[in-house]
Amino acid sequence: MRDQMQHEFISHDGTRLFYRTWPARKPAKRAIVLFHRGHEHSGRWQDVVDGLDLPDTAMFAWDARGHGRSPGQRGYARSFGTLVRDADAFVRHVSHAYGIAMENIVVLGHSVGSVIAATWVHDYAPPIRALVLGSPALRIRLYVPFAIPALRLWQRLKGKAFVRSYVKGRLLTRDPEKQRAYDEDSLITPAIAVNILLGVHDAGTRLIQDAAAITVPTLVLTSGSDFVVDRAAQQEFFDRLGSAEKAMHVFPGFLHDTLNERDNHLPIAMARQFIRDAFARSARQPCLLAADRDGPTRAEYESLAAALPLWSPQRLGYAMSRLLLATFGRLSD
Repeated sequence: MRDQMQHEFISHDGTRLFYRTWPARKPAKRAIVLFHRGHEHSGRWQDVVDGLDLPDTAMFAWDARGHGRSPGQRGYARSFGTLVRDADAFVRHVSHAYGIAMENIVVLGHSVGSVIAATWVHDYAPPIRALVLGSPALRIRLYVPFAIPALRLWQRLKGKAFVRSYVKGRLLTRDPEKQRAYDEDSLITPAIAVNILLGVHDAGTRLIQDAAAITVPTLVLTSGSDFVVDRAAQQEFFDRLGSAEKAMHVFPGFLHDTLNERDNHLPIAMARQFIRDAFARSARQPCLLAADRDGPTRAEYESLAAALPLWSPQRLGYAMSRLLLATFGRLSD
């Protein structure tokens, strides 16, 4: 088992957050930064760290605020954007404190952690080496009709509200020992704030729609029998990714916790090879100088520029807006 150490870093708002490190055998010039799924904590990465077997690479995993040993009300943050800013602070702390260039960092997330990681990459465009996403929770299965509108109404009426996760160990993995370890882990946070649940949903929508903006090499590892998140959303996200080097693999029969399943050596080996290949290539940023002539942004421009059908709701709505601005709008100072 690879030895670990425990530390704290200061996030964007001055909050001290807990993280673990698994140092390399000698001073490392490469790093993997790990983001756990919702409800969990950094201690659950030990098997993955050991399985990756990259002794020349330092590894780092946080406890998101409100999780594990980090402070804050359990399962809560001011917003999903707060968690993304925390992620930015964490990766930059790793880069500065340990002298590891951003282009020599790989980010690996799982479930909600994958959404945090992908949102950070999308919004901040860091020049990292690669991105590995395990079971990204772009669409969480809530199994209640109109759950999202109901949650939005509940949040508006009550303000800070929480829901308790239906997820137990048996829905995460077929391995009885790992099921028991999950169910008995005192650091697992079963509750999640409604604003965070809605934030994950909205971030997932945005990522699917604008996945072309993510250009770093990306590997998506997902489960064929996942009852927690929607695999169709993962496929749509992958299909729209703008990465020149991207791969997706579905593991038949696997439950949601892809990296902690009974045969988790299979996805871990695939992640290991993808990471090794990414480090073997020279770091480079994609050239976007021709984006106005070819590619996703050009296609989006042409779609927006195309004339709408005469009786299109969007066309009628736009015409009404113009009419109101040209009439009642003139009454405004």
